[in-house]
Amino acid sequence: MILKDISLATPEENILYDEVLLELAEKGESSDALRFWESSSLFVVLGRISKMEDDVNVDQAIKDSIPICRRSSGGGTVLQGPGCLNYSLILSKEKHPSINQLHQAYSYVLSKIVHALEKLNVHAQYLPISDIALTQTHQKISGNAQKRSRHYILHHGTLLNTFSLKHIESYLKYPKSVPDYRKKRPHLNFVSNLDVDPKKLKNNIKDEFDIKEATNVLSNREEELLQKYLAEKEVLVAP
Repeated sequence: MILKDISLATPEENILYDEVLLELAEKGESSDALRFWESSSLFVVLGRISKMEDDVNVDQAIKDSIPICRRSSGGGTVLQGPGCLNYSLILSKEKHPSINQLHQAYSYVLSKIVHALEKLNVHAQYLPISDIALTQTHQKISGNAQKRSRHYILHHGTLLNTFSLKHIESYLKYPKSVPDYRKKRPHLNFVSNLDVDPKKLKNNIKDEFDIKEATNVLSNREEELLQKYLAEKEVLVAP
């Protein structure tokens, strides 16, 4: 598996680059990959079928020039920005037969993330379907989503580390669908930062997925396909 520690300049580029990696794997031009990225600015990203009016304080986001985008994977609406580490996985169904089942795929990935956190003395647990929360407080630290293709899956995950949590309350509404463990808590009581060394966090996750090589630049083929996607796909929903 190759590591791609690549954060791009715009929300659209960061969202679409994951799709580029999935398509190239499906075409047999690449294989399993782990990507890390972090946005230098705030933006909202909707899940594939999320409704902006249900999930986002749209007027406030537009007033503050916060872009609202949509990704191709499922899951809920999240706020991106500095201090929120994203990890993306391209995984072969042939190499990892258990990921052919959705719930097993989440268990496979998130158990590795939990183990990486344990090495940093962060006690967390996987809470199905797709969350990781601190064991003691059941505060959410990671949300996850997947896009599943014929031969590969794209797994998206967030890890709140040094994120300005107050912004979540500014731009995101209380979700209509919530897990039972939330217990009706408002955003600021429900989520938590990790506050760990980001380099150590990345290294621990990297070790869990048996990385063989690494790069921090796009290949010519990736750049070519990314530009094609930017021209053809509508990622930006508002403003």
